[in-house]
Amino acid sequence: MDRVDYQSMIIQDLVNDYNEKKLNLNPWYQRRSVWSEPQKSYLINTILERKPLPALYIRHSIDLEKGKSVKEVVDGQQRSRAILEFYEGRYAARADANAPKRKYSDFSPIEKERFLLTPISIGFLLGADDRDVIDIFARINSVSKSLNIQEKRNARYSGEFKQFALNQATSRLDFWRNLNIFSANDIARMDEVAFTSDIILNLLKGLSDYRPAAIDDLYKKNDNNFADRDVISKRLNNVFEQLYKIDKSAITETIFQRQPLIFSLIIALDSLKNVSSERLQAALFEMDAAVKDDDLKTEPVENFRTAIASSTQRLASRTTRDNFMKSYLKK
Repeated sequence: MDRVDYQSMIIQDLVNDYNEKKLNLNPWYQRRSVWSEPQKSYLINTILERKPLPALYIRHSIDLEKGKSVKEVVDGQQRSRAILEFYEGRYAARADANAPKRKYSDFSPIEKERFLLTPISIGFLLGADDRDVIDIFARINSVSKSLNIQEKRNARYSGEFKQFALNQATSRLDFWRNLNIFSANDIARMDEVAFTSDIILNLLKGLSDYRPAAIDDLYKKNDNNFADRDVISKRLNNVFEQLYKIDKSAITETIFQRQPLIFSLIIALDSLKNVSSERLQAALFEMDAAVKDDDLKTEPVENFRTAIASSTQRLASRTTRDNFMKSYLKK
């Protein structure tokens, strides 16, 4: 292979090359198209929100007998198909996380032009024979690191619930960071998204054990449509509005900086609804003092200490924490 030549191609040029049969989306080494509509819609949402896309890799060669250039998609077949099918009006997508889904035909002329002028990074493989292509295809599609549960979940789903959970988690990055609830490394591995997904599950189903399979099922069942998005969004917003009103020292200088306790606090606040910011802040300091007072050995406090020390993701521990927190928040 001679080289990889990186260039930008606008979406209109991709459409033109495909319609003029200059672009082959089905070379013999490519996998069959398997993307679901939610995955396609998520890609279009990424484009419309002007967020970066991985580069497409295209083998560019010359057919000397026919006197024309030949382009074959080495990596990016499903992304290319998603773009082309959206242009053809086969499905709808959201312009942003809170907007209704629309088809390309529903766009205004300005919106259509903006979409078609979107640049896509292309890596043109020049002078590449079949062996080069197979090697590159295998390298691009290999897993470069061990993925955790949430990263695998994020790769597997692209639909309504995945987008909702991701938006709910990332829109509160300042909260996670400023209160030291999640480190930069935690966030890089999507721990705050997994945490938020578990919260949503418990808001929907009631208190439960932490079970990755249950969260997977939530993503799967709500991939095409998450009917509770507005209700859950409102409930989460109400809780975080309460948390934003208190002095951050009530969290950073107490036991509530720990993830299991923030989890339980969010669930408890959602259940009680009408806790004042003054009572909330006072309750956090009171609970912190009670736990740290070695001379205080009442049954509720001892049970709470156990529930924050081990098996923190089990239903029994979550229930104990929930009852204890509510007893202070309702004072």
